[in-house]
Amino acid sequence: MKTSIATYLANLDQLGKKAIRFAIVIIFIWIGGLKFFAYEADGIVPFVANSPFMSFFYQHPESYKSHQGKEGELVATNRQWNTENNTYGFSYGLGIFLIGAGVLLALYQVIPFTSMLASILVAIMTLGTLSFLVTTPESWVPHLGDAQWGFPYLSGRGRLVVKDLVILGGAIITMSESARIYLNRKKANA
Repeated sequence: MKTSIATYLANLDQLGKKAIRFAIVIIFIWIGGLKFFAYEADGIVPFVANSPFMSFFYQHPESYKSHQGKEGELVATNRQWNTENNTYGFSYGLGIFLIGAGVLLALYQVIPFTSMLASILVAIMTLGTLSFLVTTPESWVPHLGDAQWGFPYLSGRGRLVVKDLVILGGAIITMSESARIYLNRKKANA
């Protein structure tokens, strides 16, 4: 009984690879689509504004804290600041990238080399996202009187970011799988 269960589970790796690929596809297309809505664009401002690699996309990254609202809250002056800051322009570009990467990952059987390149870009982007744990103060619980604050106490934003470790692992799997398909087809056509 134990051996038959273990044998069955041992053969689920291919299903697992497909599940991780399509999880990334769904996440990237869904979140990419949300980047075209103001609340989502507003929500990534602290990450981009504090990043030494991305803050140049914004016009006024240093003043973001005075223009933050609650998720879903419409404050006209904050919306105007985000428009002038290029918050929405950056978010639209990121949305296009995420949707494009998601589509290319989904098409790995059709265009494996291009899908492999998309996986490489996803891995690089994910490393950039993980850097927010170091660069964004809002990734950690602030010191507001409780004994649990700072490292290792992840805030909601920090918990959102740390999950990208799974996407990084998945990008390595999708990259490898796409490269294998590409090389097998190249060998078959030689």
